[in-house]
Amino acid sequence: MPLPTLPVARASSLPRWRRPEAFLILTAAAMPMAFATWNALLNNFVVEVAQFDGADIGWLHTVREVPGFLAVGVILLLFVIREQVLAVMALVLLGASTAFTAWFPSFGGILMVTLLSSIGFHYYETVNQSLQLQWLPKDRAPQVLGMLVSVGSGVALAAYGLLALTWERFGLSYNMVYLVSGGICVALALAALAVFPQFEAPERQHRRMILRRRYWLYYVLQFLAGARRQIFVVFAAFMMVERFGFQVDDVTALFLINYLANMALGPVFGRFVGHFGERNALVFEYAGLTLVFLAYGGIYWFGWGVWVAAALYVIDHLFFSLAFALKTYLQKIA
Repeated sequence: MPLPTLPVARASSLPRWRRPEAFLILTAAAMPMAFATWNALLNNFVVEVAQFDGADIGWLHTVREVPGFLAVGVILLLFVIREQVLAVMALVLLGASTAFTAWFPSFGGILMVTLLSSIGFHYYETVNQSLQLQWLPKDRAPQVLGMLVSVGSGVALAAYGLLALTWERFGLSYNMVYLVSGGICVALALAALAVFPQFEAPERQHRRMILRRRYWLYYVLQFLAGARRQIFVVFAAFMMVERFGFQVDDVTALFLINYLANMALGPVFGRFVGHFGERNALVFEYAGLTLVFLAYGGIYWFGWGVWVAAALYVIDHLFFSLAFALKTYLQKIA
């Protein structure tokens, strides 16, 4: 049976829990339930179970970024699948891949489930950003996006808090944690499919690749954002485990601090972007990141200790919260 459709302009007639913003909130909660848990355990899992070294972790993240590079394939899928349904399907793939991660503790097995989960993650992120820009009014977009950052951070915060408090005390296994977190993500995604109608955006979405000269700055900023994301995801977290010997509860405690800060400052950053504009927000973000990355180098050149590394990691993550300014920048120029 085809799902009912409803124009976004008429969504105000629905109860609040069935409106487009509620869909975005629910999926914003589902994604970090799987991804944040996978990310928190990843470095310890691959080092302790699969004996990964730096080269292996490099290969893992190379494989992980292949779907991101090929995310343009979403355009082809949109000819046969609605964006809203594709977002849910991508979340199901992400959750299922996370749930079964510990079942494949070899180098090849970890690369395989990483590839599948990455397809789910990148396709969800691509479609989700599109839905946000189509559904949210321009005057409220920065504030709502800031709220969505807080929701995602809150869910990740809960996951990290539970891990930090229960990992050692109850002797949790990687398999149990991956199964539970991935299963919850799948359940929330299926709930989103069942509860919400298919919302029709005010403007019909283009189903082709658009490359225009006037968007050159946006393309450059996206390239830089991808590069810094790899430094944060690949280098910084692995450094805490490999160089400073962080255990699972140590890593999750650090992530906990990150997301507490994000949860508190997400709405503030939204108002900051709305008040000062995307240009000033992005200048502030990239200037700060330049200093953070130089300081990362100082950890190796000058032998700075674990507290400096941990502080830099938290500051890096805070700057990452301003990344949604790119979305509202694109919304305005497009």
